[in-house]
Amino acid sequence: MMLAVLQYALYILLLIAAAIPLGAYIGKVMNGEKCLLTKLCTPCEKAVYKLMRVKSDEQMTAKKYTVSVVVFLAVGFVVLFLLQLLQGVLPLNPQGLSGVKWDLAFNTAVSFVTNTNWQTYSGESTLSYLTQALGLTVQNFVSAATGIAVLFALIRGFLKVKSTGLGSFWVDITRIMLYILLPLNIIISLCLVGGGVVQSVKPYEKVDLLEPVTILSESGTEIITQQIVPLGAAASQIAIKQTGTNGGGFFGANSAHPLENPNAVTNLIEMLSILLIPASLCFTFGRNVKNKKQGYAIFAAMLICLIASLSVIAVNEHLATPQLAQAGSVDISAVNQAGGNMEGKEARFGIASSATWAAFTTAASSGSVNSMHDSYTPFGGMMTMLLIQLGEVVFGGVGNGLYGMLAFAILTVFIAGLMVGRTPEFLGKKIEPFEMKWAVLVCLATPAAILIGSGIAAAVPEVAQSLKNGGAHGFSEMLYAFSSAGGNNGSAFAGFNANTVFLNISLGISMLFARFLPIVGTLAIAGSLAGKKKIATTAGTLSTTNGLFVFLLIFVVLLIGALSFFPALALGPIAEFFGSIS
Repeated sequence: MMLAVLQYALYILLLIAAAIPLGAYIGKVMNGEKCLLTKLCTPCEKAVYKLMRVKSDEQMTAKKYTVSVVVFLAVGFVVLFLLQLLQGVLPLNPQGLSGVKWDLAFNTAVSFVTNTNWQTYSGESTLSYLTQALGLTVQNFVSAATGIAVLFALIRGFLKVKSTGLGSFWVDITRIMLYILLPLNIIISLCLVGGGVVQSVKPYEKVDLLEPVTILSESGTEIITQQIVPLGAAASQIAIKQTGTNGGGFFGANSAHPLENPNAVTNLIEMLSILLIPASLCFTFGRNVKNKKQGYAIFAAMLICLIASLSVIAVNEHLATPQLAQAGSVDISAVNQAGGNMEGKEARFGIASSATWAAFTTAASSGSVNSMHDSYTPFGGMMTMLLIQLGEVVFGGVGNGLYGMLAFAILTVFIAGLMVGRTPEFLGKKIEPFEMKWAVLVCLATPAAILIGSGIAAAVPEVAQSLKNGGAHGFSEMLYAFSSAGGNNGSAFAGFNANTVFLNISLGISMLFARFLPIVGTLAIAGSLAGKKKIATTAGTLSTTNGLFVFLLIFVVLLIGALSFFPALALGPIAEFFGSIS
């Protein structure tokens, strides 16, 4: 058990060690300062501006920035939707896959444009190489870049004084792509290819099995001697699916598939990549608002929530369930015995790597998996669900996790201001009713999308037919699906068949609502803050960098997130837990 604890600690320490320097680098890039890749990328950056007819010094208002974001993502949606419908007649389709059904194409296009990457299909049997590369991989990059761009518009809102400009969306997204996402993912892709992840455009290959397999079919006994091995440009998509907190798997089994995640080295690279940029942005935030302690405070709040969640998942998965213990299947005292709940987990990775990945991917808006969350213990599965339901602000997605947490921070200082009878302030700006209204909407977007969506779905008879399990666990499967969509996560309790017209459309609407309302709200807050004057810090100003503020911030996140979902969780994983011990 001590080795497992050390393993968990090592993962956290490696994440922090990588996040600090990357955070400083991102801050320099977005400020236009000289950085490591300036000489290499500046000519490309200028060429892009010239081609797009963009002014590098343009200052967009909040409204213009919002319109630019929405139009950019809308164009991406249309392109991806049409790529899927027409892939049967387009090139780079060696398997001859037909076009995708309209409802699934709608769901997938919405999913990747909103950085959710919810998948109700297996990529290797549904999408062509062209759709995977030109459609999904491109959206993995641009949807992630959009989240970071919106965050920096908010940062400028805190910095600017009596101004209307938040920078240029087109400049922001160009810099993010050229200086941050492309170089980082080229390096990670090469590491993954070196570790055995496939990267090919050749047709799928047939290989002879080492041992023939006998199966029973309708025609009688059949002996299988060959297997089809799917190929594709997987490594390049897997790198950005992790670093961009996208999560969509190239293959149906996602990162539990040996061609996506062959060994312990690739597992470590992919797992740390999930939270690398979200964690780095906390340090970037402190640096760029010229208050590093503020970045440390936000990071501390997120890290405490992550460690607490990981601890709950790890303990429950190592202890497993009473049924396993009673059957003598669990022995965590033996040195060479895996012990615990190994159902749905890869023997290559074990419980520690699986539990850490589960916590990382649901804390972020990633959704990539290296184990099946549907097979977790009731409380282990509940924590993965709860991390999403909190609004995925425990680091969260690239950009959107931090601006979501900053909305909670605004809400926290407002509540604290009411308690002491002072006008709330945050980073030298007064927090007034306009900011509060939008902050509340940003914080409630995820709970509203999840609870309303799952409530309607629970009343539709067709949805019950999609469940592979009944009772409390079946309800958990449906609740997790709408939590994943409403939280822009993309992971799933795999026993739920969501590929129906109703579910494809309703889940797609949940994704759109939960993605675009926070973006609009964040940019509205940014525009309002930019127009305000700076307020001097006084003895009565609430400190937002000490331990008390970190505690209050965590409390508000749990108050809104956890309490909103307690009744639903009581019907699902909590009921399942008590059923397992009765």
